[in-house]
Amino acid sequence: DAPHTGQGRSGAMEDWARRGDGNGVVANLARRVTAAKQTGGAARKLTIKPFKERPKLPADFEEDSWRMLSNAVDAIHQKRPVSESFETLYRRVEDVCLHKLGAGLYARLRASCESHVRERVATLRGRDGAEDPVAFLNRVDDVWGDHCDATLTIRSVFLYLDRTHVAHQAGGEGVSGANTSAVGTSSRPEGALVADRSSSSSFSVESVRSLWDMGLALFRASLADDTARRGTDGAAPHGDDVLGKATRGLLALVERERGGEAVDRGKVKRLTRAYRALGVYSDRFEKQFLDATRAFYRAEGTSFARNGDVGEYLAHCETRLDEEQRRCDDYLGSGTRRALVACVEKELVDRHVGWIADNGFDAMMDRSDVTGLRRMHALLRMVDGGLDKLRVAFGAAVRARGVAVVKDEDNDRDMVAKLLDLKRRADEVAEESFGGDEAFNAVVKESFESFVNQRQNRPAELIAKHIDVKLRGAGKGETEDELEHSLDRVMALFRHIQGKDVFEAFYKKDLAKRLLLGKSASNDAEKSMISRLKAECGSQFTTKLEGMFKDVDISRDVMRSFRSDSERFAKVEAAGVELYVNVLTAGYWPTYPTVEVSLPPEMDALQGLFRDHYLGKHGGRRLVWQNSLGHCVLRAEFPKCGVKELAVSLFQAVVCLLFNGAGPDGRLTFEEIRAASGIEDKELRRTLQSLACGKVRVLVKEPKGRDVEDGDSFSINEQFNERLYRVKVNSIQLKETKEENAATNERVFQDRQYQIDAAIVRIMKTRKTLSHQLLIAELLAQVKFPARPTDLKKRIESLIDREYLERDRANAQVYNYLA
Repeated sequence: DAPHTGQGRSGAMEDWARRGDGNGVVANLARRVTAAKQTGGAARKLTIKPFKERPKLPADFEEDSWRMLSNAVDAIHQKRPVSESFETLYRRVEDVCLHKLGAGLYARLRASCESHVRERVATLRGRDGAEDPVAFLNRVDDVWGDHCDATLTIRSVFLYLDRTHVAHQAGGEGVSGANTSAVGTSSRPEGALVADRSSSSSFSVESVRSLWDMGLALFRASLADDTARRGTDGAAPHGDDVLGKATRGLLALVERERGGEAVDRGKVKRLTRAYRALGVYSDRFEKQFLDATRAFYRAEGTSFARNGDVGEYLAHCETRLDEEQRRCDDYLGSGTRRALVACVEKELVDRHVGWIADNGFDAMMDRSDVTGLRRMHALLRMVDGGLDKLRVAFGAAVRARGVAVVKDEDNDRDMVAKLLDLKRRADEVAEESFGGDEAFNAVVKESFESFVNQRQNRPAELIAKHIDVKLRGAGKGETEDELEHSLDRVMALFRHIQGKDVFEAFYKKDLAKRLLLGKSASNDAEKSMISRLKAECGSQFTTKLEGMFKDVDISRDVMRSFRSDSERFAKVEAAGVELYVNVLTAGYWPTYPTVEVSLPPEMDALQGLFRDHYLGKHGGRRLVWQNSLGHCVLRAEFPKCGVKELAVSLFQAVVCLLFNGAGPDGRLTFEEIRAASGIEDKELRRTLQSLACGKVRVLVKEPKGRDVEDGDSFSINEQFNERLYRVKVNSIQLKETKEENAATNERVFQDRQYQIDAAIVRIMKTRKTLSHQLLIAELLAQVKFPARPTDLKKRIESLIDREYLERDRANAQVYNYLA
């Protein structure tokens, strides 16, 4: 039969069919095609007849085929030109397989490849044992590359064998390895060698595997024979076998790269992938690599921790971890990543976590190194217990700074500002450096609660005074939003104090002065602060504060009513004096001592007019004048600056008005002023000092000096020369005296005693009988302020004396409630 023309069939098949002598080259005996010849005449009928006898395969067909293929295999391994075309070779392999001769062909191919692989691996032996392992890698890389090229090319030629006989014998596994679509292709892309193999049983030389796997098995077997011949333990990292020397070379390259040298990463990548392809990566490289990594970073970490700065060390650790991550991405592979990163973390971070937390944290906190602390948090969270040590260091640092501020009694004036700054920095670190971790926020809260309450009453008092300064408008440049932010920050500090009753007492006293003396910068800000306190402590805490605002509003209505009383108000207008009275509910406002003063007749008359009007409207009530809270505006004329208005306290006004009736020399002695004004001695000295020795000197004292003594004389300051029309002299009422401070603390102490007494009675009324220890425990749980057991014991004794309780006759440590 003649083949179709131009269909890619070999010409040798046509010759054999024409001769029929059995000596021709058989292309495909299973497929015969008869071509109809077209003539110029009418269509002719063709008859296809079978062969007279069945065609037989030539006796030397298999040997002849192998001779051709063997020459090609030898040429490919020896990197010589192949005499036959790759298509011819491919067709010959196809014919052999179609005639059920694939098993023999596979065995002969394996034997041939084994011989060549052994020869190729043998070239890596025989050199001087002192050869540089890094230089040795070049030879290994060349041998492995040649082997991959040869295997890929052979697989392309024997692709039909690989896809039929091998796939069938391997149970339908198909072909593994690199895909090759072009016959005769010899390129070996770096990323397409073979999938990782970790089981050595996959590479049994005797089993039927894909041609690529067969090549890998032969190469690995040759390396194993080399290891056995040298008597080297296969797991030894420093053997003189090929893999041992190659591993040492790879480790040397990695160490050089860690030291800052540039290395051929492509070569390292090819060789590590070769280790994986051969199934020896884990045993012959990864273990040794991790051991070398461990030793390298252990030495580096120890050296750095001995001589370096913690901040620099943390940056170095972060850089090293990034480098190792990139090393895995570039040539080690993802399988090594977890073990490698864990190794670096253990040697650089875990081994030195104590040094990092103890030596570096304080310095970073002092300079507010948010970036360094963020880096520390990120590194320590990678090791077991790292964050626990960081929390301990963070809490210790915050507490140490807080205790230093609270215990510094000489700088109480700046305590709140310093605590607010510490709170801001601690919150900033917890939020920005530690990612807002709730555990670190809790550390801040616990730390502030521990040191803010080490001086029981003072911090609460100073917080109240700080708010007073803010609400009086001391920060003139603050906008409304900035003031609100400042109040929010103070409230964050207020939450940590336990003595909130102390804060309430001082805040109420300061609020009263702001409202009555007109010193509040913003009524809205005042009410906003009350709302914050109400949200934080409950409505009961702010009931009296809200009542104070209510009294101020009611007082406006009362004054409108007074002005509408034409008969009495006409007398006020006739006196030429403006009068405004705040009517206060005693239960809402702080308790003030009654201070007597001899008012000028016109002032006393005006008070009488208002008293008659108010009591006429509200029968059954009693008015008590609080002279210490009164303030006035006096119009005075001075020789140098003319008429001025002086904003003064009521006591200052009474003293100044006395000089209208002074003698010819215009002088009054201390004793004369005291007799005429009726002001208590200490308060009078304080008032005269503010008028004659302060920044604004309305009076002149003789002799000169800061203190007012008996026998001192005073006169109007004729040199008084202020540019402003209204001059404020009334700073005296805003300043708190030691007596006022002590009185406020005493009231808090008394209130606490009443609360303790009520709690004791409430508990004993319910329990009837209770031991001393249990009663103390329940009291400490119920009272809302810090209390010492000794103070509670005194209150228990007081209630026993007042016959609310009695000691049990059988056991003095047990109390009985008396109904």
